[in-house]
Amino acid sequence: MLPGCCDAAIIGRTVLPCACAHGSSADSSPSPVANPAVLDYPFSAPPEPGTVLEVCRGVRWLRMGLPFELDHINLWLLEDAGGWTIVDTGIGNAPTRALWERIFETALAGRPVRRVIVTHYHPDHAGNAAWLCSRFAVPLWMTRGEFLTVHAIHAGMASYTPEAAAALYRSNGLDEARVAALSRRGDLFRKLVPDFPGSHRRLVDGAQIDIDGRIWRAIGGYGHSPEHAALYCEQDNVVISGDMLLPRISTNVAVRPIDPGGNPLGMFLGSIRRFLELPQDVLVLPSHGMPFRGAHARVASLEAHHAARLEELLAACGEAPCSAVEALPVLFKRTLGDSQIFFAMGEAIAHLHHLHACGKVVQTSDAHGVARYSPRSLQTRAAA
Repeated sequence: MLPGCCDAAIIGRTVLPCACAHGSSADSSPSPVANPAVLDYPFSAPPEPGTVLEVCRGVRWLRMGLPFELDHINLWLLEDAGGWTIVDTGIGNAPTRALWERIFETALAGRPVRRVIVTHYHPDHAGNAAWLCSRFAVPLWMTRGEFLTVHAIHAGMASYTPEAAAALYRSNGLDEARVAALSRRGDLFRKLVPDFPGSHRRLVDGAQIDIDGRIWRAIGGYGHSPEHAALYCEQDNVVISGDMLLPRISTNVAVRPIDPGGNPLGMFLGSIRRFLELPQDVLVLPSHGMPFRGAHARVASLEAHHAARLEELLAACGEAPCSAVEALPVLFKRTLGDSQIFFAMGEAIAHLHHLHACGKVVQTSDAHGVARYSPRSLQTRAAA
């Protein structure tokens, strides 16, 4: 099983809390600068593999490859009292570590690493945390929820098992052939995060970290992962957004077996609005894609797009009680491969749960125990 690995969403979208309610952002027009193409991209190209690019005072950008459809991750080096703080680490494989070796030989300029910060538990972010912390004898800084999630996955505890995932997907309409394919995928997470530190310095929302005399404030984010931490430096007007705000895609927001009745989309919606508290011209350093300015416009674009998709899903539920499997062609306009179907299922369930949390649909189970959703208005008329 591979919980959340590099799971940028197949469709990019984000919504306001209860955007499915009347009079919400679903009824508003998107900003004319909401299209990702009209965001301000101050850099024309990413750094070459094994090299760094200075994006602002004391912050270096490096990029590592990923063996997935989403083929890269951005990582960050922050100057730190004559040394460096590393933010995010790449997947734990030989090619990524070879690129790190080139960085050690050149970009670090002989200065020591002081700490490693990981924004969240997904393998492209956490994969080399143990290797880096051990190599430089430095602490890992991470939120408690993300830290413990890695260890739960490694131990196969707390519903982080193929069996629990299969039960979730089966109860939401996935056929047995594709459920069986889940079990054949193997323990990909451990392959990409082969080891992990046994202790950490705990980050919490609002924590302030002094890095080379500049204060970076942790901004908690929820829904994409248990306790994601973005980092904002007011002094330099720059935010390392992790996976919470990306220029061209949104992050995957999925129901997981550990919380099968949850509403992660609702948590994500509240979280993404935290970026509206930052200056409009803040430089956003995302984990995927190019650094950009225009955070407020990007949030508006994601809200409007996502609200429209919720309306489409609600309409589909009105035609016939809809399961998550039957929601897939509504939310995803292209054919999904086996590796994508599991992320897509989690997103579809999350969207149906959000409609339910907003009071727009009711949930029932059919004769096979599959959850189905229909508009509350139809149920009200039927009862009358």
